[in-house]
Formats: sequence, C-alpha cells, structure tokens
Amino acid sequence: MTAVLREDITVEEPVLSDRLIGWLLTIGGLVGALAAFILTVEKIALLKDPSYTPSCSINPILSCGSIMTTGQAEVFGFPNPLIGIAAFPVVAATGAAVLAGVRLPRWWWLAVQAGTVFGIAFVHWLMFQSLYRIGALCPYCMVVWVVMIVLFSYLVLYNAERGHLSAPAGLTDALLRVHSVVPTVWVLAVTALIGVEFWDYWRTLL
Repeated sequence: MTAVLREDITVEEPVLSDRLIGWLLTIGGLVGALAAFILTVEKIALLKDPSYTPSCSINPILSCGSIMTTGQAEVFGFPNPLIGIAAFPVVAATGAAVLAGVRLPRWWWLAVQAGTVFGIAFVHWLMFQSLYRIGALCPYCMVVWVVMIVLFSYLVLYNAERGHLSAPAGLTDALLRVHSVVPTVWVLAVTALIGVEFWDYWRTLL
C-alpha cells in the first residue's frame, strides 16, 4: 500500500485498485466464458459426427479432438466446459459490478475466491492429464489455464489486501509490490513444462 496525505490525514491507498480488479474479472470472465462456449459447441459437433475435426485440432499435439473423447473431458459426468459456461459469467458480472461502483460484501468475495480455488486446482489436474496421460493439448483449454492463473493470483492478493482473507501482512505487502510477477512466472513455468514434455515434436518443426 502507498501512504498519501489528505487534509492532514494519512490514508493508505491500496496497490490493487477496484478498477484494476474490476477489469481483470470482467475481461477474464468474458474470455473464459467464450473459450468454454466454443469448446461446448465443438463437443456437440463431435457428438453429432464422430468424424468431425474440431477447429482446435491443429496437429498431433495441439489436438482438442483427442482430449474431447477421453474420460478426463467429462470428469463429473458432463462436458467440462459446461462448468466454465456456468462460472465465468459470474466472474464477469462481479467485475462489471465493481466497475459500476457496487460495494460487494465480504461473503461474496470469499465465494468468488472459493470458486477460483476449485478452478485453479481443476485446471492443474487437467494440465497434468493433458501433458502426462493423454499426450495432447487443447488450445482453448490453455486459454482457460492462463485466465484461471491470472484470476486466482490477483483475487488472492486483492482479498488479502482488503482484509477479506487473513494473511501475513509482510508477505502480502511483498507480493503486492511485484503482483504482476506472480502470474507471469506461473504461466512461464507451465509453458516450460509443455516445452519439455513435447520437445521431441517441437524440434521437428524447427
């Protein structure tokens, strides 16, 4: 936080403004919802015609068609993208409400945070399955991976800064000073895992 002096009163300005978190939630929610919608449309097309080639099946590695036919694509008995269709609009609506100046209660922020905890755990399980069990990547799914990493990282910091979550002040302040580094390093680490796992294929393209 940055201390500023206003009319002889020192006020702590938050590092993560409501406007910043509002835009992150709105854009992230819309991008995630769009990716989930496209995946659902592709899944329906594949169900109608098993010979259909999804638009995100580009090569042997970038092939969501290979993933859609696996059990991992329907963990809860229905296509995974339906979770995104239900959840991401809530995230986008939360961001829009913040941008409109609505003061959301603590329980709402904790509920959204709980949703991102489930989401980040789920996408990392899907990452593992894609990399080490199925051996293929879904481009639209990877968009969701990035969205979830960014949303989770910033929501944790925002909620900690606003006091919605209990966290060590020193750790929170340190992470807030480099808030963009957290999701950036995270995404780069995932990218590195992808590069290493499929290196034999990537080098044939060089």
